[in-house]
Amino acid sequence: MHTDTTPVLAATDHFPGFSEDAPLDVPALTRAGTPELLSSRIADGTMDAFFDALAGTGNCAHPIRLAGSTTTVDTTTGQVLSTFDTRDLPFGVLHRPCGNRRASDCPACSRVYARDTYALIHAGINGGKTVPAHVRDNPLLFVTLTAPSFGPVHGHRHGRACRPRRRDDQTRCPHGRPTWCGLVHDEDDHANGSPLCSDCHDTASAVMWQWHAPELWRRFTIALRRSIAHHLHVPEVRLSEHASVQYAKVAEYQTRGLIHFHALIRLDGPATAGTGSPAPTTLTGHDLADLVRDVVPTVTVLAEPVDHDDTPRILAFGAQVDVRTVRAGTRTDDPTGPLTPDQVAGYLAKYSTKDSGSLHGHGQNRPHITALQHQCRQMAQRAAAFHAPEHDYRRMHKWVRCLGFRGHFGTKSRRYSITLGALRRARSRWQELATQSRRTGTPIDIRDLEARLLADDADTTTQVIGSWTYAGTGWRDDTEEALALATAARSREYDLWKAQRRTTRRGH
Repeated sequence: MHTDTTPVLAATDHFPGFSEDAPLDVPALTRAGTPELLSSRIADGTMDAFFDALAGTGNCAHPIRLAGSTTTVDTTTGQVLSTFDTRDLPFGVLHRPCGNRRASDCPACSRVYARDTYALIHAGINGGKTVPAHVRDNPLLFVTLTAPSFGPVHGHRHGRACRPRRRDDQTRCPHGRPTWCGLVHDEDDHANGSPLCSDCHDTASAVMWQWHAPELWRRFTIALRRSIAHHLHVPEVRLSEHASVQYAKVAEYQTRGLIHFHALIRLDGPATAGTGSPAPTTLTGHDLADLVRDVVPTVTVLAEPVDHDDTPRILAFGAQVDVRTVRAGTRTDDPTGPLTPDQVAGYLAKYSTKDSGSLHGHGQNRPHITALQHQCRQMAQRAAAFHAPEHDYRRMHKWVRCLGFRGHFGTKSRRYSITLGALRRARSRWQELATQSRRTGTPIDIRDLEARLLADDADTTTQVIGSWTYAGTGWRDDTEEALALATAARSREYDLWKAQRRTTRRGH
């Protein structure tokens, strides 16, 4: 009998697609011929095979199809432990998740990426996963670095007018367009991010800034280390003997098409003492925040012209620099505080799955995003006729989708925490342990399990010998892709329902 008196959210209160008797919301299945197709697959059993394959990929929308076989051998005895051949599978191929981090491309795989990113960032904040717990005592900042303005744009101002006109101000731009906007834009307004005057907006410089943004970040980290060394009164070349700067950052697109860098910056002690070694007491989190604010305006990059008709540009970060002290130097466990480490980890994990595709609302192309893409292509063509083949600008056409941003969307310093590769390797090792446990009937030894899964060189007594051939990408047709997307949405709804249910229990 159920005796728990804690209020439980009904499955359909906020997540109507969760309950077991609710159908999947799959609008794409209303096309002509789809019901007959589904009926035939249910009749011949391939629908069950599809959902088995779908579960194996974690509801991936565009899985990789592989054909081949593997043999697992015990390296100590030479005994063949198991064999696997895709010809024995219902579809004759093995489906593997695509692993795409972009939520707009594959919601299911992007969620896995976000979870791994959260685990990576959280370990660098609170310890765990081979990171020592005393890392929680080191100063920690949450820093946002922005792009400069390349012309006034429309935007969501939280209920206020976009750009109010001053009394009797009739100023217009050189092209005759008003320099004000009295509208109140909603958060999802299609006009957000678009220039007040597309002819006045310096789109070429915006693309050039985007292209050099990774170099700006690199120079910022160098300048910050130099400033810390000066603050500690030690030579820059000997800073690692006293302190080290560790960070994890992600790049997020703004509605205007340019990126922000969101970063967690942690101050550790000597690098030789290992990850999370105690930071010097003479430099608090508030001091570190002041150094960041002082350093950012000094960081510049000289961008050479794309051709003889262009001009050199001095690029820098925007004037808006947000620096928040998450921890000043001692452990912060106050749940009522304005910013918690767990919140920051969640923010960065969420940002890591976004891309420029999220700027196109409801499949519509926004003119200012299209203009950035066009400018990126045009600059690549101009550079091709002016620069040597090995010049960076010649590769701009490869980054049109990213609006000229060629950096990684998520990066970290070496000693911030573990790597995404280590997390994925641990997941694979767990699957091997679970398979072996099921085969032999031996329980899994959970003593020091995390350390064994995350070890750099795990001891293994088995070797997998395989031969694989790429057979394609995606499911058999649009119907199966639509089912995959709907199942991924249902899985997300279920996870949200569980999270809200836990929150409700804690509240009572």
